[in-house]
Amino acid sequence: MFKAAIVLAHQYNISTGGEFIRWQEGQSTGAVIDVVDVVCHALSTSNIVGIVGPYLSREAEIIAPFAQKIGIPVISYSATDPDLSNRNVYPNFYRTVPSDDLAALALVKLFIRFNWTSCTVIYQNDAFGLGGVRSISNSFNASGLAVKRTVEFDIATLSIRGNLKSLLTNAATRIVVLWAISAYTPLILQDALDSNVVGPYFTWILSSAISINYFNETYYQNLIGMLSIEPVTGSVVNALINTTLLDAAYSIWQQYEPESFPGSMNVDYYALFAFDATWTLIQSLQKLCASKINNSSSCLSFFESSYCFNCRFVQSNLLLDAVTRTEFLGISGPIQFSYNVTNRITGLYYTAKNTQPSSNGVNFVHVLDYSHPGDWRIPAQENIIVWSGNSLTKPTGQASLKGVNLRIGIIESVPFLIVDNAIDASGQTIQEYSGYILDLIDILQSQLGFIPILQLAPSTMTYNGLIQAVKDGIYDIVVADITVTAARREVVSFSNPIYDNALCIVMRQTRDISIDLFAFLKPFALNLWLVALATLIYAGMIMWFVERHNNEELENRSVLSQIVLSIWYCW
Repeated sequence: MFKAAIVLAHQYNISTGGEFIRWQEGQSTGAVIDVVDVVCHALSTSNIVGIVGPYLSREAEIIAPFAQKIGIPVISYSATDPDLSNRNVYPNFYRTVPSDDLAALALVKLFIRFNWTSCTVIYQNDAFGLGGVRSISNSFNASGLAVKRTVEFDIATLSIRGNLKSLLTNAATRIVVLWAISAYTPLILQDALDSNVVGPYFTWILSSAISINYFNETYYQNLIGMLSIEPVTGSVVNALINTTLLDAAYSIWQQYEPESFPGSMNVDYYALFAFDATWTLIQSLQKLCASKINNSSSCLSFFESSYCFNCRFVQSNLLLDAVTRTEFLGISGPIQFSYNVTNRITGLYYTAKNTQPSSNGVNFVHVLDYSHPGDWRIPAQENIIVWSGNSLTKPTGQASLKGVNLRIGIIESVPFLIVDNAIDASGQTIQEYSGYILDLIDILQSQLGFIPILQLAPSTMTYNGLIQAVKDGIYDIVVADITVTAARREVVSFSNPIYDNALCIVMRQTRDISIDLFAFLKPFALNLWLVALATLIYAGMIMWFVERHNNEELENRSVLSQIVLSIWYCW
């Protein structure tokens, strides 16, 4: 489509400086130094005034600063790394493909639509993968979602760093987002298929649709239920596109290279983005040269040098301004740029496809559309989504133990687990288990659907040994009367307690203290106090009778006063 755009410009009689636009094509191997070599070689033979590409984000991060040095624009059709959006860092960079920041936002809205809350992200360890996982994490955090785990795919060794099965099964989520280009996606999926972590308990979301023919037919059932999210052109989501340009481009392709034309329905979306990137550069050059008609200097003048890094395009600022102001309806949708970011700001679309069984195996089927800044919607031709396990029930996204073999460590401890020896039908001595722990495992099995593999711990193993065995992967879980301590919590996770057992300190309850003004009377009974009072009165009467004539204190007093005073003396 790059060549089709150049030829179409010739057919439309578009010229710059009185000449038709010429082109050179270079192929990189994925190594960034190769891209620099290709561009440097082209500069040594021609006056290169713009670059369409490169394909990879890691290549764009090198070529964009190089293009800035020589003063020409770089318009990429597939480099999606969000870091490339910074206009201050990459002033000469543009792209017709949406940034991965938008892909991450679309992914968030997809999770919200299906009520998923977390995922594991597998990413390739380059600019594209690192930028993608960073955008996903930031978008998820801002929306209350979570990336539970990230798994790295090494593009140098073409392998996952770590044990993929362990990394995925030990995560709390069963939604896996695979952020890798189409060249690496089949390799990662094959590893996952070999590890049995693709369907029916895992739901995979790919950043690019791939050919299912890569895989053996025995894996087709596992591949059912995957989703792919990829940028598309406006025609896919029933948005406006330039059909005149599109038909002309297809006609040129079929005329000059009919053997490579895949059919209008099978043209890669990035090829269409490449056409719009090329057409953007063509229109910008046309505007630049039109503004220089009355100027003595050529619109395509260069400060030439045998050393490519010393070359410099004279009209660099004017050309960049022309690119930024370019606005037209392209074959992928409306094209418009901004002075603030390097991204295309209009015509941003994504589609979600679903792997479903068909008469010829498994195919990707279009199920949802997304137009930025809107939301996901069902396309005009509605297709149901088939989920992992060939099910129509939407997965929860959470880990499930149904059908999973669990190695359960148990330890003899009466009455929790009682171990008895018995003789089976063949006369062999076997061990039979009973007790509270076995009943609990049976209840959990019936509710969760796992397959228990009971492993009795040796009689010499301590409770701390059980904890260590779980950490070392000898047991998946241990069900026993294990005391929860701070030290053990640092090694493994504990469920809610299944049995309350604790040491307690018993203390007498302290009552509230109240003041009783008659507390001094309480040591003796009431009858005793009455006897004492009667005795006091009787003794006082006797004293009055004996002393009333001889005691000076009793003289000259009334009888009642004498009696009271006598009782007082007795007291």
